[in-house]
Amino acid sequence: MDSKVPGFLRHPTRYLFFTGKGGVGKTSLSTAAALALADAGQKVLLVSTDAASNLDEMLGIELRNTPVPVPGAPGLSVLNIDPDNAAESYRRRVLAQMGVGASDEERSTVREQLSGACTTEIASFDEFASLLSGDGEPYDHVVFDTAPTGHTLRLLSLPGAWTGFLKGNDRGASCLGPHSGLKMQELRFKAALDALSDSARTTVILVTRPDKAAIAEAARTAGELKALGLSNQRLVVNGVFHASQRSDEVACAIEDLGQQALDGMPEVLRKLAQDRVPLRPFDMVGLPALRALLFDGPAGAAVPAITQGPVAGPVDRLPGLGELADELAAAGHGLIMVMGKGGVGKTTVAAALALGLVERGKAVHLSTTDPAAHLADTLDGEVPGLKVSRIDPKVETRNYIDKIMAARSPGLDAQEQALLLEDLQSPCTEEVAVFHAFSRVVSEGRSAFVVLDTAPTGHSMLLMDATGAYHRQMTREFEGHGAAHIVTPLMRLQDPAFTKIILVTLPEVTPVSQAAALQEDLRRARIEPYAWVLNRSVLAAGTHDPLLAARLDGERRQVERISAGLARRLFTLPWLAVPPVGRGELTRLVSRGASGHQHGGALQAAGA
Repeated sequence: MDSKVPGFLRHPTRYLFFTGKGGVGKTSLSTAAALALADAGQKVLLVSTDAASNLDEMLGIELRNTPVPVPGAPGLSVLNIDPDNAAESYRRRVLAQMGVGASDEERSTVREQLSGACTTEIASFDEFASLLSGDGEPYDHVVFDTAPTGHTLRLLSLPGAWTGFLKGNDRGASCLGPHSGLKMQELRFKAALDALSDSARTTVILVTRPDKAAIAEAARTAGELKALGLSNQRLVVNGVFHASQRSDEVACAIEDLGQQALDGMPEVLRKLAQDRVPLRPFDMVGLPALRALLFDGPAGAAVPAITQGPVAGPVDRLPGLGELADELAAAGHGLIMVMGKGGVGKTTVAAALALGLVERGKAVHLSTTDPAAHLADTLDGEVPGLKVSRIDPKVETRNYIDKIMAARSPGLDAQEQALLLEDLQSPCTEEVAVFHAFSRVVSEGRSAFVVLDTAPTGHSMLLMDATGAYHRQMTREFEGHGAAHIVTPLMRLQDPAFTKIILVTLPEVTPVSQAAALQEDLRRARIEPYAWVLNRSVLAAGTHDPLLAARLDGERRQVERISAGLARRLFTLPWLAVPPVGRGELTRLVSRGASGHQHGGALQAAGA
């Protein structure tokens, strides 16, 4: 392979596992890597484990849960591990194990047990594991494009949790079906983890950007993956920018902020072999752009910006977060859910809106469902009048188990108590506990404001699925007995007077498409988004750097695209000269009269 190719492709292992914070470019880099290997004559399978994957748009193909050849790239196929398809396939396999003697009622009971989000997660891992324990054999290389790190770490920890739970337990059933029929999964899980832990077979490629938050998460992930046995790691810093002229203050400030983040890189990352990929002036859509991503020189400059119709003229003033906070405060109370793909700035937007409501005299509870939550880092200290919490799966599970044991133990003997505790050790319990915590937080919106910083899109939709399943269960149980008087969490989410959904995106083709897809998913659940926030806008920054200017043309197109009908309300958040960390900087984003497009040094991305 050409010596210009990054180090992680010089002597590639069979399995390449790309992971990192949302928005750092995992999909672009993993796809470019798979394409480079295929162009070098290898047979390659690119696998997405992200429920919110945008591979279809990048490659111009329809993703399926079976390998699909990529036109124009001989040797490259793409597979999307679709959570819903994986879960249904898993249900069919478990039901088949029950044998012909099982009654319809027994089969119905097991199918109901297999309807939760926990089943979806483990079924997705089951598909993933099959590629590491046999199904990937026809390929020279299997490249994994993973979900954002919090969800990926959760997925990788599931096999160990289930192996411990199933050990010596042939009794009963769980959200994965009858325990006695699950023993066969242990061998597959073990083979998968053995492959991931084998440095001769698997390389973990930690992807980051020259950004303090992304680098900090990469460092945390390096340690957590190493604890799981994945020790063969490399680091890729994506989107490294160098100003072409030192006279351009905007470009120089962006370069300097990135360099400061790189200079402060933790030692755990400095020890890793490292590659740096420059910021490119084009969107990562189409084979020409993806082939140019990993190469320096004229190849990259030759790729045109991706168009979405004619380039717009000067964009009219867009309202900022201050005006959005004014609108939200007028309701007096309710739930504000900030949603979007990983890396678009949900945490910053959620924290800023919460502070804006506090500044407007409102009682506010700011919480997060994100496994990789960064609320504490973003706020950087306590804020009077603001309650901050995190729905921590481990804490919620422990509290839930304690609550159930306290309620049921008095009527049980010692053996029955031991059996109940054993059942509650099931990883399925975490799904139930997190949902109950979510429901509890949502209900607080009846008397105050709740601002919820959600997990990246795929993980959030699993929580929505659990909310829908609970709603269906409650309406069935109360049918004919006061069903008209029950109010489920789903009904609260569907009530526009109670819930305001804020979709956060970036001014680029793929993030806007993903926000539009999330909006359609929500609408199918009869949940209508209230507004969109366009983050990291550089339209008003005044740069004349050629690379940034090329990216500005793309931003104008996306503003036009969103304004043409995607969003009912559109607000914007500019690049900022000072990182939006701490009460002072965040409050400036939501001060009264603060507009979206601000002149005079809008530089640093607002971005956890």
